[in-house]
Amino acid sequence: MAKKTCALLEQLQTLPDPRRQGKNLKHRLDELLLIGLCAVVAGANDCVEVATWAGRHLDFLRTFLDLPNGVPSHDTFSRVLALVPPATLQGLVLPWLQQRRGLPGDLVHLDGKALRNTRHRSAQLGALHVVSAWASATGLTLGQVAVDAKSNEITAIPELLELLDLRDKIVTIDAMGCQKEIATAIVEQGGDYVLAVKENQPALYAEVQAAFEAALEKDDPGCRSCATESEGHGREERRIAWVLPARRLPSASSVWLGLLSLVMVVRVAACAVTGVETCEVRYFISSLRPSARRLARAIRSHWSIENGLHWVLDVVFREDAQRIYDRTAAQNFAFLNRLAVSLLRGDPSPGSLKVKRKAAGWDVKYLAQLLGFSNE
Repeated sequence: MAKKTCALLEQLQTLPDPRRQGKNLKHRLDELLLIGLCAVVAGANDCVEVATWAGRHLDFLRTFLDLPNGVPSHDTFSRVLALVPPATLQGLVLPWLQQRRGLPGDLVHLDGKALRNTRHRSAQLGALHVVSAWASATGLTLGQVAVDAKSNEITAIPELLELLDLRDKIVTIDAMGCQKEIATAIVEQGGDYVLAVKENQPALYAEVQAAFEAALEKDDPGCRSCATESEGHGREERRIAWVLPARRLPSASSVWLGLLSLVMVVRVAACAVTGVETCEVRYFISSLRPSARRLARAIRSHWSIENGLHWVLDVVFREDAQRIYDRTAAQNFAFLNRLAVSLLRGDPSPGSLKVKRKAAGWDVKYLAQLLGFSNE
């Protein structure tokens, strides 16, 4: 008889079981999914490792699960992940995660990542792309939507936005998401946007570029700036964010809902060894008021989804090496990975995420603490 309780288990018990009900159904759906999350946090990178970890920790699992028929096989885990609707699973688990981790803060970053080994040549399927929403202030995943090609991220972003509470949030997206419909959706949901502008919007890009060239040439007092400097990774960087009111582009203001600011960010990096300098100029549009400091913070924070989520998934979770060909199973396993990152980032103890993940595999008390188990 289970001796511990977990709020997540109670949430998972409300998930409709997509399997055909019959006498051969030996394992509860909620227990299967919770075992999967425990194993992924503890270091498992595929369904074989999930089943192996569970078999080695059966006594621990039975402190909060019944498991009348023992540990499910890896095939059972694979079949279940291929059947559970990803959107339904997220809808149940993400509220628990936010209760566990707290509010996400005001910055929400959207970006896509390819799951490279989901490519299936014989079935003529390319790598699955997962577009994630990430709260940089707390290291919290807020949702994900998967598509079959990078170009389809434009269609995935509106679906992801519908899953999010954007009231009083600042949403940052790279150039792929610089679309009028996406900007409109964010504003109508009560949020603000900061969208990168590149050559995929050639007319807008040329207009914003010309506006800053004219303003800097005339030393326009309406062009405000904010400079920051940093050192690390063998280089010194200086960033200057220049901001103009969007009324300088009346044609753009009339078609981009809520547009208030144009932004140019100049980044100069110098190699500490060779002294060689590189210069990069990027442009953005935003519904925020023309505050150089606030806009510079939002733009700089966007990189946390690359460094704080995608890099961790590649290096610590080995996500690109995970061979999962079923599209639904790949989405659900990717979601378990992102849940695990959020839980590990919520632990205030010292140590890298790699060390914390190993510690969760070595010490079941630490794992129970991460998932919020409590004694009855």
